[in-house]
Amino acid sequence: MSTAASRPWNAPAWGDAELVSGEAVELDVRAARIGSRVLALLLDVLIQLLFGLLLAALVGLGLAALPDGAIDAATERALLTIGVVLLLVGYPVLCERLNHGRTPGKAAVGLRVVSVDGAPVGLRQSLARALVGVAVEWPGLVLPLLSWVAGVTVMLTDSRGRRLGDLVAGTLVVHTRTATSWRPVPATVPALRNWAYTLDLSRLDPKLALATRQYLARAHLFTGPASDDLARRLWREVGAAVTPPAPDGYPAAVYLAAVLGERHRRARHRLAEERVLTAALWPRLGLLPETDRTDGPASAPLGVPWPRPAAPGQPGTVAPEPPRAPVPAQGRPAVRPSPVAESDQAPVPEVDRTPGRP
Repeated sequence: MSTAASRPWNAPAWGDAELVSGEAVELDVRAARIGSRVLALLLDVLIQLLFGLLLAALVGLGLAALPDGAIDAATERALLTIGVVLLLVGYPVLCERLNHGRTPGKAAVGLRVVSVDGAPVGLRQSLARALVGVAVEWPGLVLPLLSWVAGVTVMLTDSRGRRLGDLVAGTLVVHTRTATSWRPVPATVPALRNWAYTLDLSRLDPKLALATRQYLARAHLFTGPASDDLARRLWREVGAAVTPPAPDGYPAAVYLAAVLGERHRRARHRLAEERVLTAALWPRLGLLPETDRTDGPASAPLGVPWPRPAAPGQPGTVAPEPPRAPVPAQGRPAVRPSPVAESDQAPVPEVDRTPGRP
């Protein structure tokens, strides 16, 4: 047994949140670090300032409408304290409870607050995070500068980028958007290009084509034996669905790339033709008279060909429209009225049509 075959294959480590579902399956989720979290915090602070200005304006208008002496200094300080608590504590708690663990800033950056076991964040956890954040981290009512340094140090040293509020509440902030790196699919080799042009792809299942696309985009993540075995399995299914048979002498992955590249080429060509036809028909539909629009789908007059591209070297251009046939004044063809329709002055008596009677 070779060394390459005996070496175990390990999936690339992208998710570092260490979240395990109830079925004991580790979730491929990435923990949020200090950069994305600071950006989300800045957006939330900006929204809180706007809400604070709006709340202050509304309270000011309400107090101005009261008579002089109705509100003393203690009441004003109480109202100010309630407003600050609503902005600094109520804002994150309500947003996380109503928006699945996401404040507007976190939603914009693509973050979400969850429990350390992957469950949705609870009310007590959101309240604990908010209280610890206000007291120690932001704005840091207890020793502001020292608490800021301590909070940043904890986030930088923690393996999952958690802050003090997360450690106290048992929560974690994770990314909700997958950072997938797009890789181009290998193109058709020149030696197989003529064969690919003659392929009949009508029996190729779209799901099988998608599986081939995913394999070619992730082939670099597999080891040699695993990649070759998966390519041979896919080619057995793809080769049975396409005709004519492929020439010998090439690996299975090269045949898969040729089939997929030809399928993409035909799809792009078909899409370009549809766009040219749509661009040619849209002006004609806009110039149709109202009588023709209401009767049903419009059709071109007999003998007038459909518009087509003017020249192959000028994509997107349309040949000039041929002159239309003269349209008679009467929109619809005249129908000869029946004799029965003319004599509508009196009802027509019923006549017995029994055979044999005069």
